[in-house]
Amino acid sequence: MTIRTWLFAIAGVFAGWVATLSAVMLLSDAAPGAIVFLPQDGFIANLPDDAAVVGRGSMWVAVRSDAPGLGRALYRAGGLLVLPAGLPGCLPLPVR
Repeated sequence: MTIRTWLFAIAGVFAGWVATLSAVMLLSDAAPGAIVFLPQDGFIANLPDDAAVVGRGSMWVAVRSDAPGLGRALYRAGGLLVLPAGLPGCLPLPVR
């Protein structure tokens, strides 16, 4: 196998992992929080009342909520990529 083949394989595994995590966030309520990458303008203002921002950076926002449907609500609020956080194997939620 060439290096190019390995790079495509690694990129494919990474893309599949991200797609799986975003689908889990959209279709289930397993995670207590989420990391939203590349939120659109006004994202925080459009969050549901039961959601709390627990961290943020220039290109991401960490949100926590106990209400069902968090992933769908975050996509509706303007999140482009929503990944689960706070579960084993997921991104950790920032502690404040």
